[in-house]
Parts: sequence; C-alpha cells; structure tokens
Amino acid sequence: MIELRDIHKSFGSLHVLKGIDLSIHPHEVVSIVGPSGAGKTTLLQVMGTLLRPDKGNVIVGGTDISTLRQKQLALFRGQHLGFVFQFHQLLPEFTAEENVMIPALIQGVSRSEARKQALDLLHFMGLDERAHHKPAELSGGEAQRVAVARALINRPSVILADEPSGSLDSHNKDELHQLFFRLRDEMNQTFVIVTHDDALAARCDRTIHLIDGKIQTPETQSLEI
Repeated sequence: MIELRDIHKSFGSLHVLKGIDLSIHPHEVVSIVGPSGAGKTTLLQVMGTLLRPDKGNVIVGGTDISTLRQKQLALFRGQHLGFVFQFHQLLPEFTAEENVMIPALIQGVSRSEARKQALDLLHFMGLDERAHHKPAELSGGEAQRVAVARALINRPSVILADEPSGSLDSHNKDELHQLFFRLRDEMNQTFVIVTHDDALAARCDRTIHLIDGKIQTPETQSLEI
C-alpha cells in the first residue's frame, strides 16, 4: 500500500526525519503518535507526497513517486490519496455537496456523476439534510464529516489524517473516530492518523511511536528505560 524506505527530511539545519522505514498495509487504521516536534506531520506529508524526502523512497501502490514529475504527481495524489486536516478546510462559498464534488471534478468526473457520488457519501455520513448548507451553517462535527466525504470521493487507497478530531468536543470526537472504523469495516478503507488522542491511538490496529525523527520499536524503548 505505502512503503517508506530510509526516509530523511531536513529543513535547513534541522534534521526532522532520520531514516524512517515504514509499511502501511491495506484495510488497517494506523496511528502515529509522539511529542510535538517529533516529525509526525512531516512524516505524514512525505507519505502523502506533499513533501519530497531529501533521501529515501516513497512507494505508493507499487509506484515510486520519485519517478513522477510534478503534474504526474498531482494527478497520482488525487487518484490514490485522501486528506483530512484538523480544521476541515472546506471552501466557504460552496455547499457541502459542492465541496465533496470538487476533487472528483478535478479528476475529470462528469458533474452529474460527481454529484451522485457526493450525495451517496453524504448519505453514508448521515448528512442528507445538510448537503446544501455552506460550511458556516454546519457544526464542527458536521463540517469534519463533510471533509471525510471529500477525502473519500475519488476512492483513495489511503486516507491521511492530521489531528482530525483535535478541534472537536468529546461527543463529535467520538462520532468521528467511530466513523473511521466503520469506513474500515464497511468500505475496506485504510487510514493513517497523526493524533495526540490516546483513546483513538489505543483503538487503532497499529500505533507508530515517533520520537526525535525516528520510529521507536520495543527494543529501542527498552534501551531508554
């Protein structure tokens, strides 16, 4: 699904990722945890092809992204990867339905088919009655579910989420977390989630501990005790 081999990434003199080896398998929910500044978001962005590593290989669905030029990479990203951020980042001038449609339209799907897929996803999210509302008219939990629907519209191999429930209250946070596992169970969706939420991490199929730009294994953890 996704394979990272010896990934290094620096920003100036700051060495953020220091030799990351990681595989993400189909139909699993993986959390990435660690202290602030550990490199979690950078790792997610490299995994999502938003940042190119300084060294190493990122392989998504068998394709080494280093072989792709910028336009090819943007097309590949739209076809294979979905993104959910802490703040929904919906376009305020468009309705929920239109926001969900946009990635499909960019990929060349007809407007009628994009609308049908968007409405199907909003129905799955329990948002039928909110389809024609703009983001300012939605609650935080509703807006984030619209963002998840938008991430799903092109049927990506993996959804990458960066603190997706970080701005939600406890009730909406729990609903969103349940949604991720329902999508795994009913749609065979794969998730990689950067989170500070211990309860969410505990529910995931696998948890990656990132400390100072390196993945901690049980062996390395025991050396620090």
